[in-house]
Order: sequence, then structure tokens, then C-alpha cells
Amino acid sequence: MTGFKHGGQKMKVLIKYLKNWRMYIPFLFFYLELVFHLYMKLDMSYAVVFLLLSFAGGMICAGILFFLPEKPARIVGIILSVGLSVLFVAECICKDILQQYYQIFSGAETAAGNHLTDYASAVVQSLWDHKIGIFFLLILPVLVLAFFMKILDPAGQKKKRKSNSRREQKLKRMRRKAAVARGIAALIVGAAVHLLALAVIFILPWKGDFTPEKLYQTDTNIDDQVEQLGVITMLRLDVKHRIFGVPENALPEIDDTAALTVAGEKKEEEKEYPYNALDIDFEALKASAPNNDSAWLDEYFESVVPTRQNEYTGMFEGYNVIFITAEGFSGYMIDPEITPTLYKLSHEGFVFNNFYSTLHFTSTSGGEFQNLTGLYPKAGFPVSMTETGVQKTYLPFTLANQLNGLGYTSIGFHFNQNMYGRELSHPNLGYDWRQFTECEHPLTAEINDYGNAYWPQSDDYMIEQTFDDYKDLQPFHVYYLTISGHLPYGFEDSQMSARNKELVEDLPYSEKTKAYIAANLELEKGLTRLVEYLEEAGIADKTVIAMAPDHIPYSDLDVLEELAGHSFNADSLENLDEKTVDTDVYRNTWILWSGSMEEPVVVDKPCSQVDILPTLSNLLGLKYDSRMLSGTDVLSEADPIVIFFSNSWLTERGMYNRYTGEFEPAQGVEMTEEEEKVYVENVKYLATNRLKLAQLIIENDYYRQAVK
Repeated sequence: MTGFKHGGQKMKVLIKYLKNWRMYIPFLFFYLELVFHLYMKLDMSYAVVFLLLSFAGGMICAGILFFLPEKPARIVGIILSVGLSVLFVAECICKDILQQYYQIFSGAETAAGNHLTDYASAVVQSLWDHKIGIFFLLILPVLVLAFFMKILDPAGQKKKRKSNSRREQKLKRMRRKAAVARGIAALIVGAAVHLLALAVIFILPWKGDFTPEKLYQTDTNIDDQVEQLGVITMLRLDVKHRIFGVPENALPEIDDTAALTVAGEKKEEEKEYPYNALDIDFEALKASAPNNDSAWLDEYFESVVPTRQNEYTGMFEGYNVIFITAEGFSGYMIDPEITPTLYKLSHEGFVFNNFYSTLHFTSTSGGEFQNLTGLYPKAGFPVSMTETGVQKTYLPFTLANQLNGLGYTSIGFHFNQNMYGRELSHPNLGYDWRQFTECEHPLTAEINDYGNAYWPQSDDYMIEQTFDDYKDLQPFHVYYLTISGHLPYGFEDSQMSARNKELVEDLPYSEKTKAYIAANLELEKGLTRLVEYLEEAGIADKTVIAMAPDHIPYSDLDVLEELAGHSFNADSLENLDEKTVDTDVYRNTWILWSGSMEEPVVVDKPCSQVDILPTLSNLLGLKYDSRMLSGTDVLSEADPIVIFFSNSWLTERGMYNRYTGEFEPAQGVEMTEEEEKVYVENVKYLATNRLKLAQLIIENDYYRQAVK
């Protein structure tokens, strides 16, 4: 009986302990993480990790609140609870609109530098679309918090009057000691649960290319961090890494046999062509390398076999170059009747039948980075393109920097406000950069009858207003970053869609899809005008036009599915989940055309945006080092690797799914089990390295060390 009585007393103490409103906090952390994962349809196989971590974090926060007097504790508790709920909702909106989760510090810096009014209508629409998530992640938790604070008053809060008697003072001190004891207990429990979570992370034999252990020690692959570790831990790690830096992970050992894969097998007739490589003594560089990262880059680049020049080398040497990054563009909309100029340029020049615009970090800026540098952006903050401008990173292989050395005039245009720090990054790429603000030659926006600037601006208007700025400055290199195809797509939301509404009214599509096509008709008009201007100036046959998207309209997969005429097997039309999605969703159009081409050149190799720069560099006869880029000259004998955001990849020989660890050979490709194993490991090695090159190059300003 004594033991039973003693146990009953313990239970009463526990119940009394749990009845304090502060104990709502750990359950809120647990609840938000669980609901978020269910609502966003994330993989629940890591639930034991992110739920333990979230509960531990909540217990530690609750423990700290016990040390505060009641009134300050309530204020802090309200701010913490409401703020955390708002953060979870914000992550839903960011993932919906920008296709990425945001880290608390680095992401806030990027957002602060951008004009988010451009996304106002998209944010409003996203908030409405996520009304159910907002209820369960924000409204319901706030209501429950209010209930807890109202009902679960701590001892002594209901007293009607103050008393200064010794007895009351003694009771007050006792309550304070009890609160401190509770706080200590909560901290101990929180620490114990956190240690248990770490044991689960670091001891359990997790399988796959990305594991909780790996993600816990990095500031990249934010989507995987959120899925496996949770939103709260992702945000906490961002703070930790901001203060203490990122743990230095071991770099892969250099594998010479893997590097050979990129070059393909040397053919007899290929021997007459020299390599696209500079004379760089990597051994000497490694001997004097300032740090391990630079030494690893020296060793890796030395191990890579360069691509060879080929029959197309110098085909466009001395030509004017116009490069266009097309906002939110998908080749599924190209039609010979609706978009005749897009159809002409994509079918009468180089025709890339298996081009992919794979989604990587920071949407437009990440797509631009791939197009202009031949590298993949870091899968996390800081934004790679922005960082090159802030750090003034030496980038000798960009088209503008290469062509400027040959006497070209290089100008870049974007009819929009300053975004992603382009006032620093794009001059560093080699352009006389022109936008609406924060540049030496600001552009003037097109305005309506009321004196207000259109949103988005017209790509056709951009071409009309700028062609005279460069037509007589041959040889010239012009870069256009378009804007007409910017989301959201609706005749009420986009003034470019509204402008072309009559042209799409009879198309057999939904209103949103017709609005998407209508917005992009401004790009069609602009390209038509550009070709006409070049022909009138007599320079079409001495000019090459290259165009690639920054990314697909990733928030509107229903539009893509309607245009393509089939489903892409996505669990959600708001979030691209590469575990299940058909990678044909990324299939796109890369235009590479010149008026001098008498017949099309068809290329069937799988390729992607990072392959544009090395391919163009070879066509222009430029001296560059093919080993030092993530992309590959598609016209060479090398085998390009299309690397997806998830680290799955595609080559001529097959597709690798990093979630299942399975490789599916392409049709007609036969390999023994051993050959397949070796091939997959080699390409995985190359894909991993290519994804990290930009981060290491930017952080160490590596090109400045290696390329003189």
C-alpha cells in the first residue's frame, strides 16, 4: 500500500507539472512538425528523427520559460508560439511560390534584398490555397494556447489580493523554487530526448545517398533537411552554422577512373582534335594551395579528362551573341501556329531533343547561374549568383568575360527592379548591366494610361527599346533576362496575359493555361521583332541567338500537364516531389540558332542548362578549360550528365533514382551487373562533385588562383 500511495503522489506531482501552460510548448513543437509533414506530404519514414528533435527543442524552450517570472514568461511564450506557427506557414508559402524552403537568416537576407511586391498577388493566392494549412498550423495552435493560458493558471495567480505576510512571502519563495526545479527538470528531459535523437541520427544504419547524419552536418540540401530533420531543426542549424560555421566534411577521394566517364571512349577519328583545356599546372597549384578545398579542386580538375574540340569548334567565331534567359518558360507551349518564331528558332538551328531545365536552388537566380556560369548553384544560402557579386568572385569563363577580352561590347538588360543583388553580380559576370534601379544606365519602364508601370513588363517592349543601344557596336554580346512570363498566370493577375487575351481565347485550354500562353506571347513578339531587326540591319547571318529558361513554371504543374497532354505523376501540383514525379516535367527547349545555318543539327543526347556555356564556348572558338565546369560540350564525344535537384541523374546510358538506389538502363543499352555497378558508382561520384564545384570555387575564389 505504501508503494501504491507513493506512486499516486508522484502521479499527482506529474499532473500538476503538466497542467502548467508552459508545458504546452513542447507539444506545440511536436504538433507543428507532425502536421507540417503530413500537410506537405513529406516522407514520414524519418518521423522518429524530426519528432524527437522537435519535442526536445520544445522542452528546452519550456524549461527556459520556467526561469522567467510569470508575466514576462507569458509574453515570451506568446511570441514564441505565434512566431513559430507563422514560420511554419511561411515555409509552406515559400515552398509553393519559390519551390524552396527558406533558412531563417540567409533566406531573410535574400528576401530583404528583393522587391517582394512582385510576388504580392502570388502570395495572396498562395495564402488562399493554403487556408486549410493556415488553420491547422496557425489559427488552431493560437486558440489552444489562449485556452491553456486562461484555464491552466499556475498556483497563486487566482489570488484576489496581495499579502505581505511572512507566510505569503514564504509561499512565494517556495513557488519560485518549485518553478526553477520544474525548469531544471524540463531542461534535463529536453537534453535527454535530444541525445536520444542524436543517437537515432548517428547510430542507426540509415540507407540512401542522403542520410540524417549527413544532413545534420551541412547547410545545404534544405529540402532534405526539412523532410528528415524537420523545419525547427533546419532553422536551428542555420542559426548554429551562422554563429559557429559549418563542419568541414571530408571531400571525396579523387577517382581517376570515374573522371574518365565524362570524356567517353576516345574514337580513332577524334584524335585529330585538340582538347579544350588551358595550360594549368595543377600539381604546382596543389603544392601551394591555401586550404584543403583548393587542394581538392586542384586534384579533381587534374583528374578530369577534358572534352575535345570537334567539327563544330569555331562555327560561330566572331559572331554577335544574344543570350536570353526566359522567365518561367516551357517548350511545351511552342506551336507552329501560335508561336511561329519560337517554332522556327527551335527547329531550324541546333535541335536538342533531350534538353532539361532541372530545377535547382533559388528559382530564377539559380537558373541564371546555370545558364551563365556552367555550374550548379549551392543547394542552400547564400545564393550563389548573389555571392559572386558580393565577393567579386573571378569568373573568367562566362561569355561576357571571355568575349570582352576579344573586343566585344557586352550589355545586359532586365526590365525589372533590382533583385538577387544583380547590381553587383552581373557587372562581375562582365556586363554593362541595365535595369530599373541601382545601375549606371537605368531603364525606363513601360507605363499605362494612368502613369503606372505594367507588371510584369513586356519582353517585346524590352527588345524594341534596347536594340538601337547595341546594333552598331559589333561585335556585341547582349544578355536579356525576360519577365513577361512571370507568375501568377491569370488575366486579372498578369497585365501581359490581359494584353494578349484575345489571341488565346479560342485555344482548347483552361483559363490559367491560356493566361500562361498569353503572357509568353510577349516573348514570341519580342523574338519576332529581334529577328526582323537583325535581318534589317543585315547581321542575322553573323549573329547567334541562344535562349534557355531559368526554370519551368514549377508552381503550375497543371499548366504543364495540360500543355504536354499527360500527367507527370506528381503527388502535388504545388510541390515537385522527385521521388515520384516523371522527370519529363523538366523537358524543355534550348534555342541555339543563327541566320547563317542552312539546315538544322539534331542532337539527341540528354543535356541541361549547365551544358550551354561549354557548348557555346566551343562554337565561338573560345579558349576555355572544359575540366573546370560542371557542364559538358554537348557537341563533343563526351557524355553529359543531367543532374536533378534530388541528386538523381540521367545520361545517354540510363536513369538513376537516388531514392530507390536503382538504375534503369536506356532502351537498347546492355550492361552486365558488374558493368552497371561500376558505371553507376562512377557517375554518382561525378554528379556529387559537379554539384559542389560552384560552392568551393566561390568560397575560395578558386579561379583567381588557377586561371591567370
